[in-house]
Amino acid sequence: MPKLLFTVTEDWAFCSHRIPTALAAQDAGFDVVVVARMRDHQRQIEDLGIRTVNWAIKRESQNPLSELLALKDLIRIYRDERPDVSYHVAIKSIMYGSIAARLAKVGNVVNLFSGLGVVFISNSPKFRLIRTLVTPVLRWALGSHNTRLQVQNADDRNILNSLGVSTPERTDLIPGSGLDLENFPETPAPDTFTPKAVLVARMLWDKGIGELAESARILKQRGTALDIILVGAPDPANPASIPEQQLKAWNDEGLMEWWGQRQDVADILKHCHIGVLPSYREGMPRSLLEAASIGRPLVAFDAVGCRDLIRDGKNGFLVPFKDTTALADALEKLAQDPELRQRMGSEARKDIERTYSADAIRKQLCQIFSSLKI
Repeated sequence: MPKLLFTVTEDWAFCSHRIPTALAAQDAGFDVVVVARMRDHQRQIEDLGIRTVNWAIKRESQNPLSELLALKDLIRIYRDERPDVSYHVAIKSIMYGSIAARLAKVGNVVNLFSGLGVVFISNSPKFRLIRTLVTPVLRWALGSHNTRLQVQNADDRNILNSLGVSTPERTDLIPGSGLDLENFPETPAPDTFTPKAVLVARMLWDKGIGELAESARILKQRGTALDIILVGAPDPANPASIPEQQLKAWNDEGLMEWWGQRQDVADILKHCHIGVLPSYREGMPRSLLEAASIGRPLVAFDAVGCRDLIRDGKNGFLVPFKDTTALADALEKLAQDPELRQRMGSEARKDIERTYSADAIRKQLCQIFSSLKI
């Protein structure tokens, strides 16, 4: 069997988002091997019949020596494994994996930009400098004719093509990693007096959680009956991580309930009424896909990724970027109209079944993997 080396920085990231992609590669006839920093999820990966290789990398590191050692270790892994295809997820894996693939003479390379991330989002001097340095490296690393790109929304595709990182004929638009409809079945909303809006994400400022807090304050001043729930943990490795004391302060003020990291997301969504994620930028927002699959209306900023999923006025509301009053208005409208919530939630579920289900995405990926010349 031809071998596909699946490279991602963290084992948990593979388990949370990339299993359908790996299964699609298996469907296409590949022996899949996962390369990542192996910690708590190695056994879960191996239980799928997938071999694992530990990569000595620290996702949070910005130390040049540490990064050089991580690249050196990945080059060693690629030369030892000698894959027919290498598949890289997110910016650090894409950069290091593409370099390793070139040096190891890998025949086919596929790179998934699941979202362009802080390097391409932030306008701070630090990240502008990193972006200036990274872009020519990406052009070199991804410029080969045997390299394909996968993106999850049209905006990212246009940006990467405009930067010369790829070309339209080598760029595939894959709208998400595929959602298991059995794990997120359409479920009637609970009949409660006070509806609940839930945000499921890492607790990062660029998920729009600060703006959501301001909107919650507006709704509280209006006397609107709506509970807003945050599900997720801070990510200290990310410079946009929200301090835990801030999350507790919002909770203590009665603006938003912070429930922390949870494993029962599907059950939480079943007991809520609205999915909200006013993120600054997404690849394809998985937490909104999950809420839509349950049959809940969606609310988000009119931002990259979110605008690909939400059909404004049909399956939810897109509000102007960082407009906290408009965000409050959209949440209030849904909070006060159960029939509107039901109608939009039904449309959201239909969209998932048509376009974003695991079966639909797996079929698309399988066709791409089968088309690779081995």
